[in-house]
Order: sequence, then structure tokens, then C-alpha cells
Amino acid sequence: MNIVEIAGRKIGPGRPCFIIAEAGVNHNCRVDLALRMVDLAAEAGVDAVKFQTYKTDNVYSPGVPKADYMKKATEAGESMTEMARKLELPFEVFVELQAHCRRRNVVFLSSPFDEESADFLATLDVPAFKIPSGEITNEPMLERIARTGKPVILSTGMAELDEIGSAIRVLNKAGNRELALLHCVSQYPAAPADVNLRAMRTMEAAFDVPVGFSDHTLGTHVTVAAVALGARILEKHFTVDRDLPGPDHQASLDPAQLKAMVAQVREVESALGDGRKIPTARERETAALVRKSLVAAAAIPAGAVLTETMLAIKRPGNGLAPSLRPSLVGRKARRAIPPGTLLALDMFE
Repeated sequence: MNIVEIAGRKIGPGRPCFIIAEAGVNHNCRVDLALRMVDLAAEAGVDAVKFQTYKTDNVYSPGVPKADYMKKATEAGESMTEMARKLELPFEVFVELQAHCRRRNVVFLSSPFDEESADFLATLDVPAFKIPSGEITNEPMLERIARTGKPVILSTGMAELDEIGSAIRVLNKAGNRELALLHCVSQYPAAPADVNLRAMRTMEAAFDVPVGFSDHTLGTHVTVAAVALGARILEKHFTVDRDLPGPDHQASLDPAQLKAMVAQVREVESALGDGRKIPTARERETAALVRKSLVAAAAIPAGAVLTETMLAIKRPGNGLAPSLRPSLVGRKARRAIPPGTLLALDMFE
């Protein structure tokens, strides 16, 4: 499998999961809030914080409806384009956000939703492009991004396997050489029963690239489960306050939850280990206490020929293993052995 490298961080088998905190539009078009989100992401220990870059008029036709989840979380009567325009950050703000990410040692990423925004992000020399799920069939956009030569993380919500394959061919033909995929269910929030985490393995086997998970479920348990199944990248929405107005806040993690998720992910990674079935050093200490050994069941006189009734199996486990009992039966004791003594081979002829 190819290894993808983003800002010096390698992504793939045997590497730590690359965790992206998705700020998205949860800044509510407030620069101070966007900068604060960078701080919170860095404090949580993520690898990257990601925003969304777009020009409303390049993305939406007049009359585009809001998704149902947006209707519930935003102003009644407000159109999709009106909502999007209210959340659209000017290009110059992303320059400031990128600089702040550098100061906080967290990778700056942003998903472009139109070609003008992709071109702008290229001028910032972003370390990678995250392509949102809705662009997977937008071949001109894929080609434009691939020609930058930057690594690509492609989200695959709503896509079937053949559509993913078609997008990969377009990216490869246009020059992309470093690609990772994100399994994604484009529901907000997504029901755990719809998530189908095993699709990550299907995608990894089909395309031989690192595969991760862009999670829209509530909470962190499904996110962490994805790491146990081999997710190489995680993406999760977060917000300063889940009660803020806006389309994505309610389905996002708050800062404490984000920090807890990162800790859980790193614990799960450490728990996965290297796959070798061997006891730990502490287990070896425990084995000496809880395993059993051969001991004298009663006093054994010198010269006595051992029988099974003279042998007992008791703790601790630092003597002769019970499996040696057949080889001791019939041997003579070299000396008298008190009852309860841990037996050793040199006690017998």
C-alpha cells in the first residue's frame, strides 16, 4: 500500500491515525471564533484542523433547497444561498488561519467546493487537498486539484465502488500520486446502523490506498471503533459550543469531547499492538503466581518410588510444570522431601 505524507506526517499501515478536526463552517463567519477553533484543535492533540473554502455564487444555483437537517438548525425562511453566504469566509481569512495553524503546530486544511477556491488554496501551498463527497463525480474539479501535485484525501459519501474507481482514474490520469480515501455516510447525523464500517476494508482491498473514516455519527464510540478496524485517517466535526446557531453545531463534538476522542483513539492504537501472541513482562510475573507446579502431596521418604498419589498440582507456577508428572512417576527420591515442597528434577534419580 502507498504511504501518503502530509506536512511530514506519514499516513498508512503501521503509522498513527491522522486525526482531522473538522471546523467546517462552525466558525459562523467570525474570524475570532475560527482562530479559537484552531487553538482548541491544537489543545485536543489532533493532527490537522480543516475548514471549508467556497464562493457561494460558484456553488449554488438559485432555488437550491436546504437539507432537512439544515432546516431544523437554521432560520426558517432563509434560503440555502442566504445561509451559505452568511457562513462564507473571505479568502484573506484563510491566510490568517493558515498562519495561526503554523504557530500552533497543527496542519491547516480546507475543502474547496468550487474551482476558484481550489485555485486559491493552491496559492497557499496547502500540504494536501481534502475533496468533499459532493465533488466525487465532478471530473473537472478532480482534474484541477490533481494537477497541483498535492496529496489528495477523497471523501466518498453517497458513492458506490465504481464511482470511487472512476474518480481515482481521473485523479491518477491528471497527475495525482498520493491518495487516501475516506469512507463516509452523508447523513447529519448518521445513524450507527447505517455506517457500515467494514466498507473501509472493502475500499482498501479494492484500491490499495490508505482508507479512513469521516464520521457524522453523534458521540465518539463509532469513531473509535473505526480505528480498531484499521482507519488510517479520522475526520470529525467539532464546535466551540453545540448550542450555537448554524447547520452543523448540533452534530459536532464540543471541545472536551474532541480532546477525549483523541485520547481514546491513541489508547486504542496502543491496544492494537503488533499482532504477536506473546505474554507481556507483567503477565510473566503473574504467571509465576497463578499457574501451578508439581508439589509433594505428602512426605516423600528418601529412596521412595514416586506414584501419582505422591504428587499434587498447586500454585505457585515457578516449579515443574504439571505436564511433567508422567515423567516423574516411577523415579526414586534422592532425599526426603517434606510435604508441600515445590519439586525439582534434581530431587530424583
